[in-house]
Amino acid sequence: MRILIATDAWAPQINGVVRTLSSLADQLRERGAEVLVLSPEHFKTFPCPSYPEIRLAVAWQTAVAKAIRDFDPDAIHIATEGPIGFQTRRFCLRGKRSFTTSFHTRFPEYIRKRAPVPEGLTYAWLRRFHAPATACLVPTETMRRDLAGRGFANLVTWTRGVDRRLFRPAEPLALDLPRPIFMTVSRVAREKNLEAFLDLDLPGSKLVVGDGPQLAELIRRYPRVHFAGAKTGETLARYYASGDVFVFPSKTDTFGIVLIEALACGLPVAAYPEPGPMDVLAGTGAGAISTDLLTACREALTLSREDALRRSLHYTWEACADVFLEAANRRARPPARYELIGAH
Repeated sequence: MRILIATDAWAPQINGVVRTLSSLADQLRERGAEVLVLSPEHFKTFPCPSYPEIRLAVAWQTAVAKAIRDFDPDAIHIATEGPIGFQTRRFCLRGKRSFTTSFHTRFPEYIRKRAPVPEGLTYAWLRRFHAPATACLVPTETMRRDLAGRGFANLVTWTRGVDRRLFRPAEPLALDLPRPIFMTVSRVAREKNLEAFLDLDLPGSKLVVGDGPQLAELIRRYPRVHFAGAKTGETLARYYASGDVFVFPSKTDTFGIVLIEALACGLPVAAYPEPGPMDVLAGTGAGAISTDLLTACREALTLSREDALRRSLHYTWEACADVFLEAANRRARPPARYELIGAH
């Protein structure tokens, strides 16, 4: 099977979308599929306005169409709603090719934090973008219900996984920080709501692992917080293993792969009752959820590392690939009215 994944998010970006797609591609190749990830590395790029760390592709329709025709895929998946995703969608609609999509990012909430754009307007655009897909893959059941209530159709809950060869209970780093260590791993950006964590009156230390456009500002504002910068691989796994509580303050993520990476390293989680934490943690004993993040942090400090590790076992990239392939094999054609929309 030849599978094309069109995405505007790819290396060297470090985020959950890239982690999901790269792990998925590895799984598909292990099963014998030929996979092309059509990403910004295939095109000229320019820095995203207000977010220069992210490069957007100059994805002309002719270049995207040529790449797809040359690869001649059996299945096409559109992972993002950016320039590459849009042009791939247009190609499929004009050629009456079926395709699947995935919903990774709550852009309406992201955008609302940066500009006075009504969330309803952005959701309407996203609903139109995903409507022709034979399946729109969403990361949690909570997110599926939310989007269904907003009029999205053909929704399929798509699980996430964790690389247990890498993320596991390991030898902690020799961090010269007072205990307990409350830590987070995150892109350091306004939409991640990190101030909600950094403002808490907690014992011990606060540790932030990650990079992003807000890093310099937060370093100035929170001199007592330890900012470790971006970490990957074994080093990142050992940072997880060095913490006492993983704090997830985001209210805009659709899942948060860092949640299950932390659990796989035996680290209990504190979070708000949002999609992702609700599906991963609620009722498991692996984490604490509260509208008061301080309360959640204090409760998580009492939880068992063994329960955290046990909960992570429910999430595998094998299951993620199973759901993806089942959706990719749907062969229905987009309705004619979407072909006209896509032609403009």
